Amino acid sequence: MTILKNLYQKVLRELWLFKHRGHDYSCPFCGYSSDTMLPFGQELAEEVKKDHIIGGGRRNVRCLKCGSHDRERLIYIYLREIAHIFDSGKETHLLHIAPEPRLSQALLKAGIDYVCGDLFTEGYTYPEYVRNMDVLHLPFEDNTFDIILCNHVLEHIPEDRKAMQEIFRTLKPGGFSLLQVPVSYLLEHTIEDFTIEDPHQREITFGQQDHCRLYGKDYINRLQENGFEVEIVNISKEYAQFCLNPEENLFVCKKRLHPSDYFD
Repeated sequence: MTILKNLYQKVLRELWLFKHRGHDYSCPFCGYSSDTMLPFGQELAEEVKKDHIIGGGRRNVRCLKCGSHDRERLIYIYLREIAHIFDSGKETHLLHIAPEPRLSQALLKAGIDYVCGDLFTEGYTYPEYVRNMDVLHLPFEDNTFDIILCNHVLEHIPEDRKAMQEIFRTLKPGGFSLLQVPVSYLLEHTIEDFTIEDPHQREITFGQQDHCRLYGKDYINRLQENGFEVEIVNISKEYAQFCLNPEENLFVCKKRLHPSDYFD
């Protein structure tokens, strides 16, 4: 009976996917093209909607077939089309912090030196390729990685500057890190208050119960203060078929080839 039920559900899913085939959106992970996307993310509290948080809130960006969302597609397209890390024969050492599943699978198949790390939390399970790792104390020598991905993680970490310093330390000169966060360009200054511990109060202050800050326009300054040379890149129009957020810029954080340049 279970086999028949599973077969029935599989047929229904295939029919549903067939119904929604279209040319409006295309997923770079699974290759499925559709006429719509599914909702992803949580609805913002009324108190923070005025801040217009980019990279947060509920929006129709989830692939019908594989479940990928706009934030991981953005990183993947940049790595594939701009950084060309999937080109054969290109040696790349990459660290992925708090890895997204579809992006991880693509990188695992890329033939690069790929390391995944996340701070293990009780009650959660992690793929076997993910190592228990604290971004505040990365277990690597200086100048280890060509690329470090840290996608919507820093807003969860009280000591975000220390995390930035660790990422900078382990990044090779000439390398880059993609350090995406929810950000409001209506705010001149980042909002953070570590005395707020109540989940509801965090939600109405920062946009989510497990966030400890809401970054403003000074996020770039915070990155620069910790050594990075920051380039702001927006690829949403160029790759609109992948349903990227047109307002989400990439923070491409580079480490200069000659560290002594910082002390001119």
